[in-house]
Amino acid sequence: MVNPYNQKITHISLQPYDVQGFVFWSRNYQPFMDRNILEDIKRPFTCQMSVMNYPRQLDKATIAASKAIEQIHHLAARFGPRCVVWRYDPIVLSPLTPIKWHVENFAMLAAAIAPSVDEVIVSFMQLYRKTAKNFKTAGIEEIDVSVQTQQNLLLQLHEIASTHGIKLTLCAQPELLITPIEASACIDVKRLEDFGGTALIVDRKPHRRECGCASSKDIGAYDSCPHGCLYCYAVENHSLAKNRFQRHDPHSPFLFEEAVTTEETTDQLSFF
Repeated sequence: MVNPYNQKITHISLQPYDVQGFVFWSRNYQPFMDRNILEDIKRPFTCQMSVMNYPRQLDKATIAASKAIEQIHHLAARFGPRCVVWRYDPIVLSPLTPIKWHVENFAMLAAAIAPSVDEVIVSFMQLYRKTAKNFKTAGIEEIDVSVQTQQNLLLQLHEIASTHGIKLTLCAQPELLITPIEASACIDVKRLEDFGGTALIVDRKPHRRECGCASSKDIGAYDSCPHGCLYCYAVENHSLAKNRFQRHDPHSPFLFEEAVTTEETTDQLSFF
């Protein structure tokens, strides 16, 4: 993979003896399901599945929520409920998606997704420079609300999730934590151990100070996803992302071939 900050190439081994587990993030697992990719993985894995059902002005090219929910049910039936984690994040407060909209939307999704998941991870959108630019270009304003207002919404969503046997956790926003809501760990060792039935030897080593995740290596690239979500922190140029996606070569070790450097490093990892 290519480091997005210094453009150095890192070689990451995916051999079973170098990997303890995998954590996947996606809006659409259908390509994995069509090719039986997950059945061939020899290490425990979990699937983080984002389902928000946002208006098309925010999510331009994601699959319909009904299709995403079908995939969650399929994955849970095939691999068990500890396999899938529902992500309702980021929570975007806008004229299109005010608080009342989120409460009703979340209730509908939770009822439809249960009992195939036991956890939903939430967070509020952080307006990075690139996301602010995308929202401004689209002519959509973010509603600026207080910490207390955000916490009140979290408590409402927590109550809804609990009625369906789903635990709501908050991702990397400790300033918003309020009892009984707990912080999440997206790279969750306990979940992977439950899935695989064996203990893992992994340190807690988050990418951000606020994060509760275990040590991991992120494999991905900025400006490479074509979904066109306005709030995405990983895409600034949607046209570039579409172009890179279309030019992806499945036989290449890179997502796209633009970045080349003479400096190379190796990274033998025990966990993803």
